[in-house]
Amino acid sequence: SLDLSNANLYRVNLRKANLRDANLSCANLRKADLSSADLNKADLAYADLRNANLRDANLRNADLSCANLRKADLSSADLNKADLTYADLRKADLRNADLSRADLSRADLRNAELSEANLRNANLSNADLAYADLRNADFKDANLRNANLSNANLRKTDLADADLSNAYLSNAY
Repeated sequence: SLDLSNANLYRVNLRKANLRDANLSCANLRKADLSSADLNKADLAYADLRNANLRDANLRNADLSCANLRKADLSSADLNKADLTYADLRKADLRNADLSRADLSRADLRNAELSEANLRNANLSNADLAYADLRNADFKDANLRNANLSNANLRKTDLADADLSNAYLSNAY
């Protein structure tokens, strides 16, 4: 498989690229265009994806652990079963994204936009969702143990059978 680990791919255009199983760990992908790219099972651990365009990207089973995705556009992306542990997703756009069965434990999602997102069976234990927009998101059967949901917008959010044990809900609305 393609090895681009530690590569400097700042502002690169990889729109619709086939990067399936690629190693992009620790790569600089700031402001890169990865829209509609196939990143199924790709290794993006510790990658810098700040302000990257990942709209409609296939990130199923991808490793995004410890990745920096601040202000990244992940709208309508497929992140089913993706590993986002310890990922920085502050102010990221995840509208309509599929995060079902994804591991977002200890992820930083402060001020993230998650309206209409699918988070069924996702693991968000110890995640920080303060000030996140969660309107109409689906958290059915999600693990939100010890999650910080303070000041989050939970209007019309489906939390059926979600585990909210020790979750912090101060000023959530």
